[in-house]
Parts: sequence; structure tokens; C-alpha cells
Amino acid sequence: METTSLSAIFLTGLLTGGLSCMAVQGGLLTATIAQREQDKLKEGLKNAGHALPIISFLVAKLIAYTAFGFFLGWLGSLFQFSLGGQIALQVFVAIFMIGTALSILDVHPFFRYFVIQPPKFLTRFIRKKSKSKDIFAPAVLGGFTIFLPCGVTQAMMTLAIASGNPFLGASILFAFVLGTSPVFFILGYFTARIGSLHQARFMRLVALFIIGFAIYNLNNALALSGSNLTIENGLKKINCSISFCEKASASNLGESLSDIAITIDEYGYTPNRFTVAKGSEVTLRLTASGRGSCAQAFTIPSLGIQKLVQTGTTEIVKFTTPNEPTEISFMCSMGMYRGTIKVM
Repeated sequence: METTSLSAIFLTGLLTGGLSCMAVQGGLLTATIAQREQDKLKEGLKNAGHALPIISFLVAKLIAYTAFGFFLGWLGSLFQFSLGGQIALQVFVAIFMIGTALSILDVHPFFRYFVIQPPKFLTRFIRKKSKSKDIFAPAVLGGFTIFLPCGVTQAMMTLAIASGNPFLGASILFAFVLGTSPVFFILGYFTARIGSLHQARFMRLVALFIIGFAIYNLNNALALSGSNLTIENGLKKINCSISFCEKASASNLGESLSDIAITIDEYGYTPNRFTVAKGSEVTLRLTASGRGSCAQAFTIPSLGIQKLVQTGTTEIVKFTTPNEPTEISFMCSMGMYRGTIKVM
């Protein structure tokens, strides 16, 4: 692969990869920094370095993805988490975040088990216990992010597979993850720096921030499972009970379509709401343009459809609609960008 291509991949990570993966992976980084700041507060430490745990997280992440890129290039076949796997991982991350937040708030001693510590056999060989914590926990979580790829990362993984070369595959993911690193470093450093200045108050704020991340991920997991028990649907029902929006939306959607062209960009899907006839064959033409985003990992949870759309390409999705009026949600694999197909 040419240097210019790797440069473009690096810029993709720098401009979009870090932001699109922030919801899940940023939450993990914030959680481990928050754990460390809580330990410092309890031990009376105020002047420990801020950069070491962040660098540990990012270096472990970079090594893990580079090694995985090597494996994908060698494997040469499509790798993609199943929908059930995506949901399970998001729920697991949300539970971990909530446990971390409750540990910070000292709600119950049980939540101390959510704080990652080095194994005992490793601590025997490490003289400075505080430094081992600084390195070990962030490194574990940094490596764990390989199991939580966002849509743009999945696109890079597919590119690594398509290269058919383990060294090119490793180079692709190395360049991409390296590009995402500045955004994550700024997030982690800001969390640690502000925490050292006003630790007690800031840790409560961070705990609430982590809980917010957890709720966001749980909500996305519910959306991916096809459940209607999401925050958006709840707000919609409240709004519609006041404004009668169902009738209004039905009249605004226009006539039923059977062949729909959907443009995918960094802002999501266009159009993101349209009408189709019940019991009909529908064709979706998905075209990814502009910079990459999570939206490229197109998913229709209720139909079990997943399609990864590379930038500059078009993918076709065909399905038969139900024989009764309903709404079918589509979204990216992280549940961040969404749309609705109204069956009438």
C-alpha cells in the first residue's frame, strides 16, 4: 500500500475515528482514569503524573490493533461481530462503567471489584505498587477495545482483510489507531488534570459522566436488540401524546417506495425516514460518501441484516416487509446513527 494511502487512513482516524469511537472507548478510558484519581484521593497523593496511564492505554490499544491487523491480513476472510455479540459487549461495557462510577461514589464495598488490579503474581515483581496500577489497568482496557470496534474501525478491519497481506493489514490498523490517539489523549489528560485540582468534587462529576456514558450505551444496546424501550421512543410517545405527531408524520412521508437510495456520511443517513408498502420487496442502495463514520456499519436489527459499506462504494440490501403496518428501525452497529422505515 502506498504511503499516501496510509496517510489518508491516518487522517481518517484523526478526523473521524476518535470522535466516532468516543462513546464506548472514551468511556473506558475515562473510567480507568477515574479509578486512578479515586485511589490517589484515598491515599493522599496529589502530584502523580497524569500522562502515564493515558499513554499505557493508548500504547496497549495500538499494539493490540496492530497485531490484530496482522492477523486479519493473514486470515483474508471477513471478520465482523454478530449482532448479538455487539449487544452483549455494549451491555458489558455499560455494566462496567456503572460499577466503576458507584465505586467512585463509595455506594457499597461490592463495587470495589470493578476496579482492575494487577494479578498478585505480578505485583511480587513490581516494586512500586502505585506505578503498577498506573500501567496495568489502563493497558488491560486499552487492549480490550479491540473487541469494541465502531463503524469506522470495522471499515478499516475490512480493508486490512482485503489487503491479503499481514504486514499491510498491520500497517492499516496501526495508521488508523495512531490517528485516533490525540483525541483520546486529550480526553484522558483533561480528566486527570482537572481531577488533581479539585479531586473530591471532580470525582463526583466524573462518576455522573461515566453513568451517562453507561446509559447511552445501554440505550444503544436496546436499540440494536430491536426493543422499543429506548429513550428516543419514550420521548416520542410523550411528544406524540401532546402533538398528535403520528398523523402528521404519516402525511409528510409521502408515497410508498420500493427502491430507495440512501447516502451515508459522517452525519448519518439521508434520507433517514421513508415509507414502504406492507408485504412488498424493498431494495436499499447504500452509498458511502465523504469521510467515514459509524453509519457505514448499516444494521437492521429486527431483520438481522448487517452490511458494511466502504467509502466510495455502494452496497445493495434487499428484504420483504411485514404484512402489517409497523416501523422498522435501522442504525449503525453502535446504535448511534438511526433511521426509520414506516411500513404502511
